[in-house]
Formats: sequence, structure tokens, C-alpha cells
Amino acid sequence: MADQETPGTVPPAPAAPNTSGQGAAAVVPDEIKRWSWAAFLMNFIWGIGNKTYIALLTLIPVVGIVMIFILGAKGNEWAWRNKQWPSVEEFKRVQKIWAWVGLGLLIVGFILNALVLTLGIGLFIASEGIETGLDGAFDDFEMEFDEEFGDDF
Repeated sequence: MADQETPGTVPPAPAAPNTSGQGAAAVVPDEIKRWSWAAFLMNFIWGIGNKTYIALLTLIPVVGIVMIFILGAKGNEWAWRNKQWPSVEEFKRVQKIWAWVGLGLLIVGFILNALVLTLGIGLFIASEGIETGLDGAFDDFEMEFDEEFGDDF
């Protein structure tokens, strides 16, 4: 009796077949067709891990800047087509991990750059070289000015 449907209920739709990894023949589920922060942030590394080797174009100057945005827009679709995935849920879980790692590396990069810049500026200001360099530059300017205009000023 459990196999009989209750009148007025709609049976669940059968799950779409998993066609991931079949290249151009793969049917990309609608829930995957969205912006890929993973591909945008991790670009060529993400491309290697997801068998989407077109991402290596990000290594070419100028082309790479445009390519990261194309990867963001099409990355999920390409990753679904180029690699076999057990399910849509697993695909989304893995892509979320890639995105979080990319964001983490971006934040670490900003922090390291800020530290290097701060330390570099601090060391430059604290060094005696800046004082000697500026004093010497001013002395040269003063000497040239005196030669050009004399003591008239």
C-alpha cells in the first residue's frame, strides 16, 4: 500500500542525469549557472584543479585581467563540463571551499603587503641615508642657484 500515491499529490520529479565531465555534451544544471568566486579568485590554480585549462590564459599579461572576469562568469559551467562530479551538491561544496581559500589568500596577501609597505617606509624614514640624501640634494640645488643668480637673491 505504501507504493500508492495519495490522491491530489504530485510525485517528485526524477533527478536529472549527471552529465558532468562530458564536455560540450554535458547538461549544466541551472543552479550551477552563476558567478564563480572560486574561479575568479583562484583563476589558474582553480583551472588546473578543475580541469579547466583555459584558465591558464590568466598568466598572459593583459589577457589575464580580462580572463579572470570571464572565469568568474563561466567558471562553474566549464568546471561542470570538464570534470566528473558525483553530484551537484558535491560540486557546490567543493567550489565553496575553493572560494573561501581564495578569499583567505587575498586577505593574507593584503595584510602581508601592508606589513611590507609599513616596514619599508619605517626603515626608509629611520635610515640616515634619507637625511644625507636630502641634505646633499639641497646643497647641490643651493650651489647651482648661486652660480646662476649670484648673491642677488
